[in-house]
Amino acid sequence: MDRYRPSLIVAAVLLAMLAGFVDALAFLRLGGFFASFMSGNTTRLGVGIATLDHDSARMAGALILSFLTGVMIATMVSVRFAPRRKPAVMLLVTILLTCAALATSVTDRRFPLLLLAVAMGAENGVFNREGEVSVGVTYMTGSLVKFGQKLTRALIGAGDTLAWVPYLVLWLGFAIGVVLGGRMQQTTGETALWAAAGAAGVLTLLIAALTWRDQPAIIDRAPAP
Repeated sequence: MDRYRPSLIVAAVLLAMLAGFVDALAFLRLGGFFASFMSGNTTRLGVGIATLDHDSARMAGALILSFLTGVMIATMVSVRFAPRRKPAVMLLVTILLTCAALATSVTDRRFPLLLLAVAMGAENGVFNREGEVSVGVTYMTGSLVKFGQKLTRALIGAGDTLAWVPYLVLWLGFAIGVVLGGRMQQTTGETALWAAAGAAGVLTLLIAALTWRDQPAIIDRAPAP
């Protein structure tokens, strides 16, 4: 995250908040499965297989495959629209979340939630450098590890004093999003999906504005060592 300017770090935190919001919706509506946390779904898959809970294993497996599908689609979009890949991928996320909201009234309740997993897989393609994710905005284990490492280095005088702050803020953004998503799901039900889609649309416009003047060839180039 230290390779991005402050405005894009703020955008990453807002994306993490959106991911937390969506993850809370999926968790509550699916009874303990996740839209963005694939380590949790992998555990559910393994436990389902071990205990012969076939329904749980199928649901976890479907969510993992949906997430992977989102990652792959976002990668294709990034290649196709390389000069403006950030807003292009974020537009994809917005479309997917909107489709999930639309589908709630006309399809099986699980299908829209699989679309949420596709959207969360795609969201990881927003911050992408040289074909790989540079900021994971839908899973926080890596951010917590970075936070611990950077904080320790700061405490022993071996690194930047404040290098740990962006990672802590990224985790807090996700956690706040979970609280907001959980609360809205409890109080408004289906409306919460539309709120997620609307927030994604706003973030698409924000990211487009933040990157509009960037030079396409160097937008994600790491600084020289």
